[in-house]
Amino acid sequence: MKKTGVLREMRESSEDELKARMGRLEEELFGQRMKRFTNQLANTALIKKTRREIATAKTILAGRIAGKEKRAEATEPKHEDQEKSGG
Repeated sequence: MKKTGVLREMRESSEDELKARMGRLEEELFGQRMKRFTNQLANTALIKKTRREIATAKTILAGRIAGKEKRAEATEPKHEDQEKSGG
């Protein structure tokens, strides 16, 4: 999934879902690190991706607590063709 897709999905999630996702990602990160140290992890870029996803979830949660960010509503993505030919 692309980075923007992950970000949109996180912003549409509730706080409980974000916390659950963070817990799952932290466990996944731990497993990836253990595999790396035992030379079983083939793609070490997964560690960086997981760390960044955790950071994004923490940033969204902190923004909601501070009142700077609201939960985004699930919407259909707009296509540029529809906007231009809207006429």
